[in-house]
Amino acid sequence: MSSNSTQIYYTGKTHTTGGRKGASRSSDGNLDIELSPPGSNGKGTNPEQLFAAGWSACFIGAIGKAAGKLEVALPAGLAVDAEVDLCNTDGAFFLQARLNVRLPGLGPDIARALVDLAHQTCPYSKMSRNNIEVQINLV
Repeated sequence: MSSNSTQIYYTGKTHTTGGRKGASRSSDGNLDIELSPPGSNGKGTNPEQLFAAGWSACFIGAIGKAAGKLEVALPAGLAVDAEVDLCNTDGAFFLQARLNVRLPGLGPDIARALVDLAHQTCPYSKMSRNNIEVQINLV
């Protein structure tokens, strides 16, 4: 999985039971959630929401790295609204996603440069590249 020169910075560990109608808890206890299927009236969250939250947080971090590289100050209102769709075609399930990025006060060329660089470096973006359809929108 990793070469001898790879440095692991962090390993997230969870224990999940019951699938989409179950529960998940992290090894440190900071995450302790109930799960419910998307669109149900269950009181838990679902994998698509968790993926969207993780990706948007990671993407904001990647925008910060890009801003440092391009020597651009990030606006206070920076936000990413992630949308992850669970889709089905002919019985085959798949995901698709949109990241709607708010960079208020930045010109469109600078904003686009930041999100393009972030999309190249964000680990979630790398994981999704060539695997799911992704749209990165400036809003």
